Amino acid sequence: QVLLVESGGRPVQAGAPLRRSCTAIGQPLSNSGMGWFRQRRQFVASINYNGRLTTYEDSVKGRFTISRDNARNTVYLQMTSLKPEDTGVYYCAADSLTPYAAYNDSSWYDDWGQGTQVTVSS
Repeated sequence: QVLLVESGGRPVQAGAPLRRSCTAIGQPLSNSGMGWFRQRRQFVASINYNGRLTTYEDSVKGRFTISRDNARNTVYLQMTSLKPEDTGVYYCAADSLTPYAAYNDSSWYDDWGQGTQVTVSS
């Protein structure tokens, strides 16, 4: 089991950038595919274990970028051109069973961060 600790959630104005971080404690993150979800079920973005495969939900393509630094045991979600409809509780999640994939379905992910609120005001 992987303990995931998130940071970077805060209120922002529409159009502003925001970077979210998710750090794994106690187990190498390089063993897992990683995803970001809004409200735990709405897929946002995912990345496989080595960062060579990424998947994005259509509404965030071109605005959000998922990346990872396995040496730091951390996955990032760079959010730009934020919109009020991006508001929600964002969770990072780890898929340790199929790390080579970047699934967009929350059922593939077995460990979850605590979730942090992102509020985008117009």
